[in-house]
Amino acid sequence: MKIELVFIPAAEIGHLRSTVELAKKLLNEDDRLSITVLIIPRPSADDSDHVTPLFTPSQDRLRHVTISPADQPPDVPLDPQAYMDNQKPKVRDAVSKLLDSPPRLAGFVVDMFCTSMIEVADEFKVPTYMMYTSNAAFLGITLHLQLMFDEKKYDVSELDESVNELDFPCLTRPYPVKCLPYLFTSKQWLPFFFDQARNFRKMKGILVNTVAELEPHSLKIFSRGGYGGDDLPQAYPVGPLLHLQNDVVEGKQSEVLRWLDAQPARSVVFLCFGSMGGFNEEQTREIAVALERSGHRFLWSLRRGSPDILTEPPGDYADLEEVLPEGFSDRTSERGKVIGWAPQVAVLAKPAIGSFVTHCGWNSMLESLWFGVPMVTWPLYAEQKINAFEMVEELGLAVEIRRFFKGDLLGGEMETVAAEDIERAVRRVMEEGSDVRKRVEEMAEKCHVALEDGGSSQVALRKFVRDVVENVVV
Repeated sequence: MKIELVFIPAAEIGHLRSTVELAKKLLNEDDRLSITVLIIPRPSADDSDHVTPLFTPSQDRLRHVTISPADQPPDVPLDPQAYMDNQKPKVRDAVSKLLDSPPRLAGFVVDMFCTSMIEVADEFKVPTYMMYTSNAAFLGITLHLQLMFDEKKYDVSELDESVNELDFPCLTRPYPVKCLPYLFTSKQWLPFFFDQARNFRKMKGILVNTVAELEPHSLKIFSRGGYGGDDLPQAYPVGPLLHLQNDVVEGKQSEVLRWLDAQPARSVVFLCFGSMGGFNEEQTREIAVALERSGHRFLWSLRRGSPDILTEPPGDYADLEEVLPEGFSDRTSERGKVIGWAPQVAVLAKPAIGSFVTHCGWNSMLESLWFGVPMVTWPLYAEQKINAFEMVEELGLAVEIRRFFKGDLLGGEMETVAAEDIERAVRRVMEEGSDVRKRVEEMAEKCHVALEDGGSSQVALRKFVRDVVENVVV
């Protein structure tokens, strides 16, 4: 019996890449399976540049269809839930066309931000599974906070100052209220995430981009006998789902990689803050001072901060000499490079990289672990404060610049972090033979083994395929 899964990812590159990697792995597991990925473009954005390269003509059982975007008035703030709801008729039409072909529709696999599509799947009488592109800890915290709200125990956005810590079943230690992401303290964002969490509970299963050996405690809440185990969907830890293809273009990027090839092993500090991470001039100077004082070699992907990352991505500084300390470039020219956009995977793969100062995006953290590179955590927005807490305090796989960061790029500018704090963290993470470095190297090995035949992620992937086939209505 031939069966078809419909994937509906979020159009953001980090979500899309890991989702397509999952689709490819599923196709390798079962020849009966084919997958159609429905691309819902972001409003007023052309995503074709990063969508098309993910699909090749040779993948005959992996197709993608781009849905025409719903109208979004330019002067009206984007409501992500309403925008997704407006796409339902077009998704319904696209799926209807698929039913004209021989494979039997087996279900939808929707992104964590596309969960309202469960209603469309229900119309076709097929189950909905979710692709969760973040980690099990953040998933567990979201579900717990939603449950506390619905049971009228507390509203996380209205906690008084007497509450310093919260206990989450998915963590082994109390979580500081000061480290809660803006997403949970904002009256604007919290209802959206609670609506999503309620939809999470309706899923037939949740594919999580994590590794069983990385987050064993967080995953326990999805097992029978664990907290909420009978109420929560089956979780499949199938990560790390990484897009490791070479994304280097000729020119300056190739020059940077050649420079890294000439550096000693584990000698270079790599600083890169994702597609949305940027800094103002004051913070840029503090980073520069820290790097110069540390004495270490460095590769710094520097972007100019945006006043609103939801409407305008960061860009490059027109003239670095105007924002860097006077003489910085000359004094550090032999041991450091300041660049714009960086081919992150290609850089992390280089033996010269000794540490990674990161914004704590989950994909970036998984890439760093994959290559055995210890991290310095500098969370900037979204769930990144939770990611940082887990890596530093739960797992001991990273070094923090500081425990508390005031501000969030989604809610305005962050506080300026002093050069002394940055330098201290860089020196610590670059210590040869440190406990953090040893633990990261051990976890890198576990992540690789997890994807091998018989490894935990490969077993979870096979279980998911088996469950999908069993759930097909005969």
